[in-house]
Amino acid sequence: MEVLTNVNEACQIGAKLHRPDGKPVEWRIFDAPLAYPDALAMMDERVAAIAEGKAAEAVWLLEHPPLYTSGTSARPEDLINARFPVFPAGRGGQYTYHGPGQRVAYVMLDLTRRGRDIRCLVQGLEQWVIDTLEAHNIRGERREGRVGVWVPRPDKGHAREDKIAAIGVRVRKWVTFHGISLNIAPDLSHYDGIVPCGITDQGVTSFEDLGVIVSMPEVDSVLRSRFEALFGATTPAEGLAITA
Repeated sequence: MEVLTNVNEACQIGAKLHRPDGKPVEWRIFDAPLAYPDALAMMDERVAAIAEGKAAEAVWLLEHPPLYTSGTSARPEDLINARFPVFPAGRGGQYTYHGPGQRVAYVMLDLTRRGRDIRCLVQGLEQWVIDTLEAHNIRGERREGRVGVWVPRPDKGHAREDKIAAIGVRVRKWVTFHGISLNIAPDLSHYDGIVPCGITDQGVTSFEDLGVIVSMPEVDSVLRSRFEALFGATTPAEGLAITA
């Protein structure tokens, strides 16, 4: 899909992205790393079921084994060293990395009940990350022309900033999938095999790199509360223990 970066000034996130009927989003946390092809297959199945009215909306929090993904705008020259498996993602954007220590959130929402405004959705996802970072005393910011959330790094030089979260979404029959990836404590050297998101003049960072030491369950708890503030109520996936 089109890469969407501009902030929509007409989007009142909470008012537009909440469901009028208040039905909760199913919230699921995976305990073990999930293979990327398995995640894609599961998302495809769930998105189809949501579109047909046979399943509730869902957010899945998980980690992947080390891998690279290529979005619909990926350039071959940006794959510098394929040190990990490379998977076509089918989402917008370019190359990105997933791996242990990074929280991936797959977001499957029915936009027919949430305003049918894709730009507003992207703005909401960005705000979700920014609010989560703020709760940990990290200042995350948007950048015109660049999807994702950035952290100013004056310690590295003038106008330097690092990306802490990537955002890539796709919409099928007005149901969203893919979502965000937030760096908690990944091995940042794993990014050396790609030009992340096609950007050569800035870097990547994480909670750990910024000196914020926090556990994944602690971040998950904040992600859930900040999601609910923007998108509405959540409920644990049936039959699954949710720790956040």
